[in-house]
Amino acid sequence: MTIKHCHNARDFRNLAKRALPSPMFHYLDGGADDEWSLSNNTSAFERYELLPRALVDVSNINLRTKVLGQNMAMPLFLSPIGGVQMFHHAKELAVARAAEAAGLLTSLSTVGTTRLEEFAAHTGGPKLFQLYVFKDRGLTRELVSRCKAANMDALCLTVDTPVGGNRERDLVTGMSVPPQFTLASLLSFVLHPRWVINAIRAGKIRMENVADWIAASADTAGGGAAAFIDAQFDQSITWDDAAWLAKEWASEGDKPFVIKGIMTPDDAILARDVGASAVMISNHGGRQLDGAPAPVDMVAPIREAVGDTLELIVDGGVRRGTHVLKALALGADACSMGRPYLYGLAAGGEAGVSRVLSLFEQEIMRNMALMGCNSISQISTSHVQRQIT
Repeated sequence: MTIKHCHNARDFRNLAKRALPSPMFHYLDGGADDEWSLSNNTSAFERYELLPRALVDVSNINLRTKVLGQNMAMPLFLSPIGGVQMFHHAKELAVARAAEAAGLLTSLSTVGTTRLEEFAAHTGGPKLFQLYVFKDRGLTRELVSRCKAANMDALCLTVDTPVGGNRERDLVTGMSVPPQFTLASLLSFVLHPRWVINAIRAGKIRMENVADWIAASADTAGGGAAAFIDAQFDQSITWDDAAWLAKEWASEGDKPFVIKGIMTPDDAILARDVGASAVMISNHGGRQLDGAPAPVDMVAPIREAVGDTLELIVDGGVRRGTHVLKALALGADACSMGRPYLYGLAAGGEAGVSRVLSLFEQEIMRNMALMGCNSISQISTSHVQRQIT
């Protein structure tokens, strides 16, 4: 199978599984504990039905929308993911090129493998930087300053990682801190020579945006970058810290400040009150608290709580264009996705990401026509209902 024979996210997942050594694939694919939330993130979309309207002129379909202050070709963008070089040697730069060509916003993680200045200079498309409030506030403040200088279009604070989730697949494959690969994992590297050769050519995988701080730190317990990040996660942060970060970013004027990891109406209200202009309804792709609800199930109650005062982005479980349409009908402004574009990257580099985005665009356009909608603004609660059982 090649990427031209991939017709959906599942096909790309299968191809990525063949392309990657098992530790890398399962790091990308896995979730926490029993992976209930990971599975439920996608299956939750099946609990909603789309209600089509008949005899509507759908000869002209317009997917364009404005999200996070940016005009985008469709209401879907690319979530921030750490360690992208593990999945393909072209790393975040290939993703940025594909997103720009598709007219979509893309994101870079603090623990990404590309320096934010290089990332920003590489793409003329809209871009978001994701960060944490670290124990060392100087590190967080420096990253914000660098984002301003690099002209990032939005800043996103992730708030659902006071501690790391229990990702048992990684324990099985040895993707721990430090890595302790099993014999089966080492054999998997041997059986994927193309990935190994490209990885050697690309050089050591580095968390480029904190590399200088890692080099200066003596407190990594032999675990390198991952140990440094784990040590910097601050379990004492509160909404006061989120408000501080919002003010740090506010000097950029009206550029959006996003909080990612919001799962309840009460927290959405607090996010708004500390200065967020948008929230990403997210359980970290099922990688943190197993048993947390699916983001799509929280759209309606959060929208009811905040009205039109916040942009709502569904982050988690999106695998089809119809999933995006269901989220919009329930009250979301857009969706974001991570695993699908990374499956595409692992399977075929930039071309793989481009094909994934193209398939989503085709699905959204086709199904809008079948629903009787000409534009994103026409999609409303009248187009969705909870499945009747």
